[in-house]
Amino acid sequence: MNIAIVSYHGCPVARLGEKDTGGMNVYVLNMAKELSKLGNNVDVFTRRHDITDPQIVPLSENSRVIHIPAGLISEKKHNLHEYIDDFVEGVLDYSKSNSYIYDYIHSHYWLSGLVAGKLSDIWNIPHTVTFHTLAKTKVRARTGEEEGLIRSESELGIMASATGILVLTEAERLDINRLYKIPLDKIKVIPGGVNTETFYPEDKITSREQINIPNKLTLLYAGRIEPIKGLDILVDSFNAIQANLDAQLIIVGGSLEGDDVELKRLKTYVKKLGILNKVRFVGSVPQEELRYYYSAADIFVFPSHYESFGLVALESMACGTPVVASRVGGIPSFIDDAETGYLIPMRCPDPFIDKLEILLSNQDLRENMGDAALSKAKIMNWETTALRLMDYYEGLLSKFHMMKAG
Repeated sequence: MNIAIVSYHGCPVARLGEKDTGGMNVYVLNMAKELSKLGNNVDVFTRRHDITDPQIVPLSENSRVIHIPAGLISEKKHNLHEYIDDFVEGVLDYSKSNSYIYDYIHSHYWLSGLVAGKLSDIWNIPHTVTFHTLAKTKVRARTGEEEGLIRSESELGIMASATGILVLTEAERLDINRLYKIPLDKIKVIPGGVNTETFYPEDKITSREQINIPNKLTLLYAGRIEPIKGLDILVDSFNAIQANLDAQLIIVGGSLEGDDVELKRLKTYVKKLGILNKVRFVGSVPQEELRYYYSAADIFVFPSHYESFGLVALESMACGTPVVASRVGGIPSFIDDAETGYLIPMRCPDPFIDKLEILLSNQDLRENMGDAALSKAKIMNWETTALRLMDYYEGLLSKFHMMKAG
């Protein structure tokens, strides 16, 4: 099968942890590679995001990223809907000039859904959309981030016109049904996975030496630095426990250079609390180095106000590290409360503090939960996800052609 993947604003080979890069990029990258291993040809179309980007970046023997110019390199994400038609024309020009014919198109995020909707009509092929986040769930989580009417209306239109909707968790399936009134039988759940060849346990002391941090109790957060991630809750919780426990907090993500407003605000807050000597901001980290951070940590902390899935938490589990996370979105789909970590009500610092203190004070409990987390992560791999995705594609493709014929 020839598969076109559209990830308009999120390049799968971009540096992770900076603004607008995260779990979706990881998902697209791994699915492209794994689908190609199953005998498919996979092209990922994304917007050119850097002046140095080559047009084509090979991912594996039969998969690649294709950069399409659309708007200025520096264009902000909230303006990218203005360049949808430019991007569509760029994809069409590329496919026509190279005589490529696609059988299936899968889009990621609402902007990509707008692109893929146009392309699927032109190419007369089925379109599956995965949103990763939804306007109405972000508004419901009260993140302080603006989500305009254009996005929510576009999401509804994409859902109505797409051949199928793919989500990573049952929670997101129910959200789409309840908030957008889309029939449940149009929404398929296939969980995400983790690359166990990249993420596996390393020795804790060696890992701390590798990333140059002191050998003491360590809390870790990794991900984008955004209001929706609940990092104020994390900093306040750490501040409450650090006086009684000799611990440190490592925050991975964000750009240490440039104008990262949320990162600067968070640093200022940490300084105001007087704990800057115990909190380390390391910026974004390459995927191949992340396992040392996960392995160095005693606990991975994930206080998000909303997550459609939460891949970084699963990656930490694959490195044998228990997780303390908010009970929101898709996180409970793979974290077993009191077994592989703890699930905490959203925006509730007191139970967050309690569970951190319990785990930090009990090494045996941390190790037992870490072992259980590792066992859980091992069965959630990208190979299994890709096999299930192919079954889904083939079923929807057959149904699509039957409907066209009938």
